[in-house]
Amino acid sequence: MSGAAFAAGLVAAAAASAGQGGTAVRCPALDPLGPAADPDLYCIDLVHAPGLPGASGYVELTPPPSPFGASVTADGHHRFDLTLHAAGLPDPAALGDYTGYVAWATTPRLRPVRNLGPVANGRTALDAVDLDKFLVLVTAEARPNAPAWEGRIVLRGTSAGMRMEPEDLLAVTGMVSGADPPPPARGWTRPSMHPSVAMMPGIGRLTPPVDPFLPSAAVPPLPAAAPLPAAAPLPAATRQEIVRLGDGGTLDLEAGLVRRTINGRTLTMYGYNEQYPGPLIQVPQGATITVNVTNRLDLPTAVHWHGIRLDNRFDGVPGLTQDSIAPGETFQYRIHFPDAGLYWYHPHHREDVQQDLGLYGSLRVDASDPAWLGPVNREQGLMLDDLLVGGLGGAGAEDGGDVHLIPFGRDRATHALMGRFGNLLLVNGEPHYRLTVDRGEVVRFFLTNVSNTRTFNLSFGGASIKVVASDIGKFERQTWVESVVIAPAERYIVEVRFDEPGEAPLVNRVQAIDHVYGNFFPDGAVLGVVTVTDRPAAPDHGASFRELRNHPDVAADIDRYRDAFDRPVDHHLLLTLEVDGLPDPLEPLLNVDRSFFNPVEWSGTMPRMNWVSTADRVRWILRDLDTGLENGAIDWRFRRGDVVKIRLRNDRGAMHAMQHPVHIHGQRFLVLSRDGVPNDNLVWKDTTLVPAGSTADLLLELSNPGRWMLHCHIAEHLEAGMKLVFDVAAGPPPGRR
Repeated sequence: MSGAAFAAGLVAAAAASAGQGGTAVRCPALDPLGPAADPDLYCIDLVHAPGLPGASGYVELTPPPSPFGASVTADGHHRFDLTLHAAGLPDPAALGDYTGYVAWATTPRLRPVRNLGPVANGRTALDAVDLDKFLVLVTAEARPNAPAWEGRIVLRGTSAGMRMEPEDLLAVTGMVSGADPPPPARGWTRPSMHPSVAMMPGIGRLTPPVDPFLPSAAVPPLPAAAPLPAAAPLPAATRQEIVRLGDGGTLDLEAGLVRRTINGRTLTMYGYNEQYPGPLIQVPQGATITVNVTNRLDLPTAVHWHGIRLDNRFDGVPGLTQDSIAPGETFQYRIHFPDAGLYWYHPHHREDVQQDLGLYGSLRVDASDPAWLGPVNREQGLMLDDLLVGGLGGAGAEDGGDVHLIPFGRDRATHALMGRFGNLLLVNGEPHYRLTVDRGEVVRFFLTNVSNTRTFNLSFGGASIKVVASDIGKFERQTWVESVVIAPAERYIVEVRFDEPGEAPLVNRVQAIDHVYGNFFPDGAVLGVVTVTDRPAAPDHGASFRELRNHPDVAADIDRYRDAFDRPVDHHLLLTLEVDGLPDPLEPLLNVDRSFFNPVEWSGTMPRMNWVSTADRVRWILRDLDTGLENGAIDWRFRRGDVVKIRLRNDRGAMHAMQHPVHIHGQRFLVLSRDGVPNDNLVWKDTTLVPAGSTADLLLELSNPGRWMLHCHIAEHLEAGMKLVFDVAAGPPPGRR
């Protein structure tokens, strides 16, 4: 019998034995208000072998401690700590010449096989597993340290990923078709298929039900604009400049059209001050600056100062804190910076279009304490992005070879299901990042994910990585990681030491899913290269780099809130989805594919299915489980000084469950736990990643009065409604509840 057939037999056995054994222990039912992850994805029921009806058990999958919203290996495999609960295991000697029980993990091919350790009745913590599809076996063994099972199988079960089989899809759709689709309608250009994934039949003929939009180089001069002759070529975008401002400083920031040359092709895009990315604004902690933003675009705009706990009227949300800045108009922002750290700025009007076309820039707030960060040889800011273009070739390419932008929806967003995954990865607006360092140099990287939807898993060619800080400051303590998982809008400050001469690639390594044939496959991309010379670094910061520093100043700040960690949850939010009117065959395909969702959708492997889903047919939802209200109908009211506990649950039962990077404006929060596991290394955040089927408990400190937004930072999910507004009154705080 093949490994795949054996695995399929386990699934059938699980179904056949459901409900047997009145005292059987099984995965607990989902508590929609509870802290645990959805057992459908993160728990494995174990089925007893024939002749052992009294044996039962289940295995919990929980993410191990991590500074990130998801725990994965450097190659992108999700990592889980396993805990086995067993009952009714008989004396192993009664089954033969055995001395105990051992748990195993293996793939559908039954290789490799991993010994997870000895087990018994009750609760047993097992070794971690980083397999995408796997089986868990419990066997009676004579040798507990055997490299593979030799004894009798007593219990067995399969991970949720094993349910993803090609037959499910092909039964509905028929065989995958290679027929040429008709030309796209209304000036659209179809995105190319992922080179490793076939297109499902019927999808190729579809076009989004909205007119396409791309910025035009022929926009006439605007009424208030400094004169730019209508026939003059657009300015070429230049590299990001550093603007250092002290308290009381002023910056004029202009959003306008620029020319970008990528892979030899000139594209019309957007930029701040004709730069791509926009200027890096560097200020001291405690400073207040003025930024005069002038709109030279062909769309209304506004600027959101992401992560800054600033005056509400300058938060940059049209319709909530200000009117949109119309073409030709100027708006003055006054921004106070109370917290040291790394922040960024971007539009909050059709950011699915404007941000993706280049309107983003970085903010660095220097701490008043010069020793806030340790010594390094150099600092580098990396803004991580992707861009959806045609002309790169790949499966189903129809576009003749010239690099060009895939249009956006004019009146509403396309890609509303999964977000607009790009197929060209960028660092600081360029497809090929380059850096040269000396051997042994320690480089501090300021990482910001500015993409519409992509979560990155970055590594530096095996170089050691130390995580120092995130959104709004430092962690309680520094920690080593294999790779950096960074969701849209998140920031991380990491230090990397390059010990070996040669080339260290900056790589995004993930495991993508082929939804047609039900397979995982590696999907890596090199974003750039760090060239390491043979010349020794001077000075040598190796000793300080090897030290993992504790940050007592951070712990002391958080200490003021620890008595609230175990308080009851104040608000429960469900993150879910409704669809209505998606064209055939999308809805049947999505209904079939509900059997499994990866905790994180790492790669755009369904570009055409995703492309035709628009924000009028897809509704992403924040649902208050305590009141039943959704999105804009939610009415949360607080007072300045309140501390509020919020539980986020990402609905695994949604038609197409996805991860959500949840952002809260103008405040800061702590991620207290994930899937019921307490977080023992805290940092102040404004954005956190919630994988599909997972929960996260947040402790939100309300420090700023005003009307503020909470939303998913996948731009297309925001455009499809996934947002709420809460009020913080300015009166004297009533004290901590």
